[in-house]
Amino acid sequence: MLETGSPAPAVVLEDTDGRAVRLSDYQGDHAVLVYFMRSTSCPVCNRHVQDLIRRRDELVAADVQVLVAVPEDRQAAAEWKAKRQIPFPVLTGRRSTPHEMIGLSRKVFGSLQQSGSILIDSQGIIRHAHGAAMPTSGYDRKGITAAIQALGTRG
Repeated sequence: MLETGSPAPAVVLEDTDGRAVRLSDYQGDHAVLVYFMRSTSCPVCNRHVQDLIRRRDELVAADVQVLVAVPEDRQAAAEWKAKRQIPFPVLTGRRSTPHEMIGLSRKVFGSLQQSGSILIDSQGIIRHAHGAAMPTSGYDRKGITAAIQALGTRG
């Protein structure tokens, strides 16, 4: 898992339209919150995405762009995004899952997909990193909120 205070990884993801998305694309403009869903079929993860949608105005006011990363392929991600009317960009990996790219997959009798989040400030530094094997623990709302509030106090 990534460490708070370290530079954001130079990963290339893909949105549901097939466009390349780099976390560095937002550097200098916005902070970026990436929520990594365990899967689009995970009911707990879907509730977490709904919370992000409810908090959308608050996040926009804090100049935070939300991205949702899913382990499924682009077609499945696009179908889920349309069905659920997700207003955020939904990202997939090109050669591996977004989760694997940042260390959110654990090996336990094969592979166990984790969920979690990272908040990257506008300078490309990770200000919050959290992951968990249990989806109920994968969304650290309080930690995300505190990290976003701290962005406003940085000079």
